[in-house]
Amino acid sequence: MTKELKVALLQNEIVWEDSLQNLTKYDTAFSHLAKPVDIIVLPEMFNTGFTMNAAGVAQNMDGNAVNWLKQKSVETGAAVCASLIIEENKKYYNRFIWAESGEIITWYDKRHLFRMADEHHTFSPGTTRPEINYKSWRIMPRVCYDLRFPVWSRSNKFDLQIYIANWPEARVTAWDTLLGARAIENQCYVIGVNRIGTDGKGISYNGHSIVRGPKGEALTTENNESTGWITATLSLDSLADYRAKFPVFMDSDRFDLEV
Repeated sequence: MTKELKVALLQNEIVWEDSLQNLTKYDTAFSHLAKPVDIIVLPEMFNTGFTMNAAGVAQNMDGNAVNWLKQKSVETGAAVCASLIIEENKKYYNRFIWAESGEIITWYDKRHLFRMADEHHTFSPGTTRPEINYKSWRIMPRVCYDLRFPVWSRSNKFDLQIYIANWPEARVTAWDTLLGARAIENQCYVIGVNRIGTDGKGISYNGHSIVRGPKGEALTTENNESTGWITATLSLDSLADYRAKFPVFMDSDRFDLEV
């Protein structure tokens, strides 16, 4: 059992709809990553930016960006995760991919599609809530707009929730607030990774990637708007101790979630 988990978050600009150029930039960033780490987290649609041009940039599960994630998991000895546009059975998905030791271990298709950008007209929603088991940690993957829907992420069985996003600067206060809320209500660690810069539609992003503890406390710098790596070490013992001393879930409401 790995009771401590070292995580690395990359907050970066994304070149609009240019997977090859983005992967080259990520290669440079990875060359500056202080190793070893256990988990590396990259933003939503990490190789294209948040585009609805799915037909023009989608890949399959054997595409260069997926293979790049697998390769980096070998090179770093870490689990590497990000989302990208995947085409499968003539449908498009905003797919969170988790790579370990050169293999895709699991994936999660974004459930809540951002209708204000017509994402629900371009992509198909996910229908499952997968659990990632990694070094005895139970991890919940989520993507961007999912953050606004607490029932979808409500569970006391996860130790860590990961949210990857292209969350605009105009609504960053919601990002900051909801990441803390998800940590507090689920008494777990929460990672939020957002991009910076301006996308091909002129939308600005200012990061604020962060790691929060189970009390909602910031474990990394708050309101960070710089390019680069953000690291933190998480403790399973500390989490278990806090949950034992403050067992909120014993008084929680019961409900069934229909998917």
